[in-house]
Amino acid sequence: MKLRSLWGSGVWAALTVVGGSLLSSAVQADEGMWPFDHLPKAALKKKYDFDATDAWVAHLRKSSVRLANGCSGSFVSGSGLTLTNHHCAQDCLSRLSTPQQDLMKSGFYAKAASDERVCPGLTVQQLGDITDVTARVQQATKGLSGEAFHQAFRAEGARIEKECATSEQLTCEVVSLYHGGLYQLYQFRRYSDVRLVFAPELDIAAFGGDPDNFNFPRYDLDMTFLRAYEDGKPAVTADHLRWASTPLQPNDLTFVSGNPGSTERLRTIAQLEYLRDHALPDALIELAQYRGFLSEYAERGPEAKRFASAELFGVENAFKATRGEREALLEPAFFRRLVQAEQQLKARIGSKPEWKSKYGGAWAAIAEAQAKAAAMEDELKWIEGGFRPAWAKTSLFSWARTLVRGGAERQKKNEERLEEFADARLPQVQQRLLAQRPLNQQFEIAKLTFGLTALREHLGTDHPFVKKVLGKASPAELASALIKGSSLDKPEERKRLWEGGQAAVLASKDRMIQLALAIDAEGRAVRARYENEVESVLTKNSELVAQARFAVYGMTSYPDATFSPRLSFGTVRGWREDGKWVPAFTTIGGAFERATGRPPYALPKSWLDHRGQLKLDTPFNFVTDNDIVGGNSGSPLVNRQGELAGLIFDGNIHSLGGSYGFDIARNRAVAVDARAILHALDVVYGAQRVSAELGAKQ
Repeated sequence: MKLRSLWGSGVWAALTVVGGSLLSSAVQADEGMWPFDHLPKAALKKKYDFDATDAWVAHLRKSSVRLANGCSGSFVSGSGLTLTNHHCAQDCLSRLSTPQQDLMKSGFYAKAASDERVCPGLTVQQLGDITDVTARVQQATKGLSGEAFHQAFRAEGARIEKECATSEQLTCEVVSLYHGGLYQLYQFRRYSDVRLVFAPELDIAAFGGDPDNFNFPRYDLDMTFLRAYEDGKPAVTADHLRWASTPLQPNDLTFVSGNPGSTERLRTIAQLEYLRDHALPDALIELAQYRGFLSEYAERGPEAKRFASAELFGVENAFKATRGEREALLEPAFFRRLVQAEQQLKARIGSKPEWKSKYGGAWAAIAEAQAKAAAMEDELKWIEGGFRPAWAKTSLFSWARTLVRGGAERQKKNEERLEEFADARLPQVQQRLLAQRPLNQQFEIAKLTFGLTALREHLGTDHPFVKKVLGKASPAELASALIKGSSLDKPEERKRLWEGGQAAVLASKDRMIQLALAIDAEGRAVRARYENEVESVLTKNSELVAQARFAVYGMTSYPDATFSPRLSFGTVRGWREDGKWVPAFTTIGGAFERATGRPPYALPKSWLDHRGQLKLDTPFNFVTDNDIVGGNSGSPLVNRQGELAGLIFDGNIHSLGGSYGFDIARNRAVAVDARAILHALDVVYGAQRVSAELGAKQ
């Protein structure tokens, strides 16, 4: 699942709390993505008679994990067995596939422990300690602005993270909550050896494809089992989720533990206007163009389809979500509510001279910074790269930039480096860089040709950067020369250059390395300007807005999502759509009724062959009113007992405006029922080794 999508015009009228700058009282509905150390325990007790004891919360937190690729998951056995979504493991499946064995198409099952296969570059992270470092961060930047603020902010964060990351098995992050109102240090246990155990075929994991995406009813087995290893052996994971012993029923209390990616519910109107008028429209155009390219490329042959399909899936998902996000912001009544809420907060601040003096100028400063961001948006994306341009998405260029910048940055003091090369983050950078990744040369050339053509279209033929990159060559000529003139597809060459540092990089004759070196200064200059003139202003003044909100309303709400561990609560519940009730559950039998034998409604042969053995009334997918967004993919859904009852894999069409607000009447999280997972393992796949390890009974 991705973050946002289409919302009807009537949805927003039902919001009890929405984004922007309000939060005038405690949250009224079952909404919120709550940090584990800031749960609304009194509300849970009052409404559901549920005691969220410290032991219950700690166990769920330690059983839940974060995948470094942007997803969530959970330990489901004492031997590192990890449950997440199929779409969260697609990169692993693609990397392990060959022309002779396409794991996306055929699925995978390790019948013995020795058959479990390493997922290159994938890490699993388990949250450990949480430490408040607000005073330290804010003291380091006190009285500073612009470049000085940014440098001090980055340096202090790097120092804090380095002090925390005392081994390569630990990953530490300074997490900004309430947009700078609070800073916390999260220490994660890092498992860098992650192996594939089981994955079903794509045809059942994503049954219904793009037409059913962000919709319900659904019939998807969107799940994968991985395993975390430590010192070459399955990791010992004492805290893990047990399979639900009591089947879920409508109205049952549910909890979702995961890592929601990002929300904008506490952003200012100026920031939301920037998204609505600049960032989102540009993203839609670029995604649509890239989707067209990938669709066309996939028709060139079986290998072209194999390499393009996984990327196409992600682009289609992102396009649908981004379109819905913008349409939410274009809804007049909703946006008026946001404006009114911000005006109310500003009026309260203006009513007290001490508040006005301290916080009053923050909104204007943010608006000015957003105007600067709009002016430099194109150069930031296309010169610094790495955001959406396809030419920066090519693996070879990404590796080249990492080697070039890594070589230069590692010579500096930790506090002076670009944040991605700080000491605490280097183990992850190195793992991603050196992981085996099979490439298709023709696909890389085609992507780079597309990207270089788009670069010229966006910045213009006469732009100095375009002239420097292309020279006299056409995009197709340059792309072919760069890809064919690079050896970075070989992990041993990347390792040699990484370990050799800047001297080895500067001496390299690799064409992609030479390109990265040639344009590095321009990229750094654009980035520095953005960080000093925009990012520093936004960070500093967002802190002030957060403090203003605390001063007026108190700390009665949850912070925006930041891809950090959170817990939401809700109930199993359908919703009313066009005057009709949408039931909460679907069944396995419904998948056979929906099947047409043609993509995207073609069931795999394994399911057709075992139809007679399947219990067709087994619950397959279900919905709850838990508050989720993208990043929650793979999150465990647990019952009152803290047992795993489902696996989050999507939201319905209404939930995807959740970046800006929550409507409990129609927002729904979509999950795979634990009963369907177990039934499919045993009946369709004969994967009793896995089901036995779960300790579950049908």
